[in-house]
Amino acid sequence: MASKSSNTPAAPQRVLIVDDHPVFRAGLTGLVGMEPDLAVCGEAHDAGQAMAAIAKLNPDLVMMDMSLPDKSGLETLKDVRAAYPHIPVLMISMHDETLYAERVIRAGGRGYIMKQEGPEKVIQAIRKVLAGGISVSERISTLILDALASSLHPKQEGASVTKLTDREFEVYRLIGQGKEPQEVARSLHLSVKTVDTHRSQIKKKLGLKNNTELVHHATRWAAEQG
Repeated sequence: MASKSSNTPAAPQRVLIVDDHPVFRAGLTGLVGMEPDLAVCGEAHDAGQAMAAIAKLNPDLVMMDMSLPDKSGLETLKDVRAAYPHIPVLMISMHDETLYAERVIRAGGRGYIMKQEGPEKVIQAIRKVLAGGISVSERISTLILDALASSLHPKQEGASVTKLTDREFEVYRLIGQGKEPQEVARSLHLSVKTVDTHRSQIKKKLGLKNNTELVHHATRWAAEQG
């Protein structure tokens, strides 16, 4: 009896897209769908939908925006890693990579790519993460290695935002955008009391005496980021 052909093409690797902008999801779905070895298995517009879709679809890769309507992408990334450690997550965002890429990698993400990048780089990032690698730009690779080198030879710490936890950094960033505590609380789905606690910790870590100094510090930092 003749043996069956071994040339049957492998099934495409399945990608779940998580983003709250339908037009962007459609564009990314079309881009991924053009690749014969890739397929979009589902879409989600917020963190809740994402967790449900992962449980149902068991994708090979999750591509997720940093900004989701019900929860930050960074916190959702941590949820995915805790519940499904075998599924890699590639974060894609409009935020400059210097703000979040290192935090994403520390939280267990396998890559970070900005939405401004061209289609070829997006596909390259997807394939690299699916192959077991970590996909970040050369600039971020250098920053991460510099941070590692600094940790091996620590100097006296200055008032650096890198000392802030991920949640404290989110609060600090929103303060820099001019948001009041109530607005910060709504944006991050926290109580005002919790935001006040984070503000106190931020002031302590950055050596700031009061809320006025905190606002000035955060506003200057935001302006420097452009």
